[in-house]
Amino acid sequence: MHIDLSVLGLYIAAVIAMIAIPGPVVVLVTGAGLSRGPMAALRTIAGTNVASLVLIAISALILKGLLSVNETIFIGAKLLGSLYIGYIAVQMLREKSLNVDQATLQAPSTEVGGFSKGFVIGISNAKDIIFFSSFFPQFINVTPNANTSLALLTAVWVVLDFATLMLVYVFISKVTKPAIHHTLMRGAGALLLLIAGAGATMSLWALTTE
Repeated sequence: MHIDLSVLGLYIAAVIAMIAIPGPVVVLVTGAGLSRGPMAALRTIAGTNVASLVLIAISALILKGLLSVNETIFIGAKLLGSLYIGYIAVQMLREKSLNVDQATLQAPSTEVGGFSKGFVIGISNAKDIIFFSSFFPQFINVTPNANTSLALLTAVWVVLDFATLMLVYVFISKVTKPAIHHTLMRGAGALLLLIAGAGATMSLWALTTE
């Protein structure tokens, strides 16, 4: 199988840059890791990765002309996704409102991150369907066969998604002192809340102006 390494290299650079840009997924993975440790971050990444695979499959069907997406349903999905992101943000903010005594006693609290939450956050980014549909065609000539190229690009995406998100979490956890992890969690929760608010506002505006 012939692979155009220059196209593949450009694709790898573009994917790493896109995944590492702060957004709901990066914030949730980092928050899960800082709150519960590396395994929580890994489970969250697994959830977001499976969501990406679902969106890639939908994008492939759209590219092949086998599926169309109703605009109203699409906007509604984005609105529901924004609301869920806001829900996760509130949980993250509440998680770090526990005092030291409660933490020492390991008082029950809502788990930050995890496979299911990672999946819902990932799948709620309905705009990724459009992104994948427009992104993959730019690199579809990485091999002579379109189906082979799609399989290769998807496999590379999976590997880079896991590696990049884990490296971002490890970097943040290593360069920051444990004493300020709580502050980072509050900041992550606040950022997610802003993202949720902006997404919900845009979705509601789009629905009212249709």
